[in-house]
Amino acid sequence: MADGFFFQALIYLASAVLCVPIAKKLGLSSILGYLFAGIIIGPYVLGLIGQEGQDIMHFAEFGVVMMLFLIGLELDPHKFWRMRRIIIGMGTLQVLGTTAVLFIACSFVLRWEWQATLAISLALTLSSTAIVMQTMKEKGLTKTSMGRSSFAILLFQDIAVIPIMAVLPLLADGAVENKEAGQSLISHLGWLQAPIVLGTIGMVYVGGRLIIIPLLHIVARTRLQELFTASALLLVMGVSYMMQLVGLSPALGAFMAGLVLANSEFRHELEGDIAPFKGLLLGLFFIGVGASINFHLIMADPAFIIIFCTIFNIIKFFVLLAVGKIYKKSSDQNILFAFALSQAGEFGFVILAFATQLNLMATELANQMMAVIALSMIGTPFLLIINEKWIDPFFGVKEKQPKNNYDSIDEKNDVIIAGFGNFGSTIGRLLKTNGIPATVLDMDSDRVDSLRKMGFKVYYGDASRLELLKAAGCENAKLFIAAIDNPRVNLQVVEMIKKHFPNLKVLARARNRSDAFELVDMGVNDFYRENMYSAVHLGVDALVELGHRRYTATRQGQRFIKYDEQAIFRLAEKRHDKKAFLMTALEEIEMQEQLLKNDLYAQLGANDHAWQSADLRKEAEEE
Repeated sequence: MADGFFFQALIYLASAVLCVPIAKKLGLSSILGYLFAGIIIGPYVLGLIGQEGQDIMHFAEFGVVMMLFLIGLELDPHKFWRMRRIIIGMGTLQVLGTTAVLFIACSFVLRWEWQATLAISLALTLSSTAIVMQTMKEKGLTKTSMGRSSFAILLFQDIAVIPIMAVLPLLADGAVENKEAGQSLISHLGWLQAPIVLGTIGMVYVGGRLIIIPLLHIVARTRLQELFTASALLLVMGVSYMMQLVGLSPALGAFMAGLVLANSEFRHELEGDIAPFKGLLLGLFFIGVGASINFHLIMADPAFIIIFCTIFNIIKFFVLLAVGKIYKKSSDQNILFAFALSQAGEFGFVILAFATQLNLMATELANQMMAVIALSMIGTPFLLIINEKWIDPFFGVKEKQPKNNYDSIDEKNDVIIAGFGNFGSTIGRLLKTNGIPATVLDMDSDRVDSLRKMGFKVYYGDASRLELLKAAGCENAKLFIAAIDNPRVNLQVVEMIKKHFPNLKVLARARNRSDAFELVDMGVNDFYRENMYSAVHLGVDALVELGHRRYTATRQGQRFIKYDEQAIFRLAEKRHDKKAFLMTALEEIEMQEQLLKNDLYAQLGANDHAWQSADLRKEAEEE
């Protein structure tokens, strides 16, 4: 009974629900919560789940595949093409540099067989896509210089899995234990493998355009949400499996499928359907990693594993630091970049298992290296915390101008702006041109440095830290503008402001209605949806082009905004009841249409010609 599916599922979910909130309460990453949950319920502590957690790992690795699919969906193909030099340049330097240094160090110090040394070096050079991407998302670093560079290297590493898996059989001089180790139907075809692989990639691109998108149109017309969700899962699983059959990384295949659909009209629908599965399966993946740590093996020779893991992390850290220096990254971004990618990754398990099946190394050595990979993955969140608390405050853009201490905020303004990207900088420039100074906070050091050169006084720092908000003068300021690019971080900052500075007026950026509902729950009445005003402005211009007077169209646009904003507060109360929410939304739409019609017909008088003297003169001349 204890081995049944429902008991196992209960253990996994209960451990996550208990450990993750505790980790977040202690200021740690949710990833650490999942990892510790896996360790606690694993075979070497409480022993509540199967041997080394391997039963769940194959299922949970699908979370990594879904994450890559969503990353592909969010990435504009044109932007991806513009990044090709960074992806190839930084990725090649990191993979070759780390492999070379590890190979030389292990050859001279440990004197393993060169085949085993090379296989281990290749396995350890790959970082954990799951840990790095999830950490960047939680900390709002995806759009920073460090985030873009990390994504480029992780993508190159996923691509590098293909040649690595192709090279390993060439190193083998003995019989292969498992003929299906490569999991590829074309591994025996020799030189034909390359054209088949390229043909498969082309098939994914063409199929996405000519088959998948029309198929999604057919599914969408059924208006069955569950069928569309099933179609989204089928798409990800089908493309990933096809990639695996030809020896490619399933995660890379999922990324390509997402990239093909990035500009389709189904992008947001697919993202919404798959995101919940991705989050849950990634959590299970991290629990599986924690459960797979063989503590008996570690305790058999703890000195070797801990020392090797430490030296490996240091080597990879300095290689990444050198790569970042070559690409002229600022010190704080470069150190964060090096810490984030200094671990080994999930593909390391695959490569080591394959190398063992090829008789490239002893099983005991492979198990020790797998323990090193798992330990390095667990250590990453702690390294990032150490960097954030004790290293990052002493580096960054301030070292470029040592005469100025940019850690201390030496001005107290009535307005504080958090986030100075395209959205926040527009607000800042408008205030500045009207003679209103503002204290600006932003955590992208490269952006801070550029803005200072342009004459803006911007302070580097994380606006979600209470001490920084106090230093910025939130206790005495009149207005706080939350304009951070990452919606989740923006909401966290607003929540902190409402908690610690309840008398401070907050104007908050909202990406969409969901963010607006969150802000309403926090007691924020002044929120500004990113696309709302530009969409209404376009609609006003459309009305003018279709024959409406400019004054009439503008008035209708303003009233549309007014009624829609009022509806947000009424809808927010019922958003947790799906049926009541849909009924209320339909009522609001009908009411808005009726009110706008009434306004239009009630005021079609002389006032309708306001600021239309040119049109009146033109009409008079025509008469």
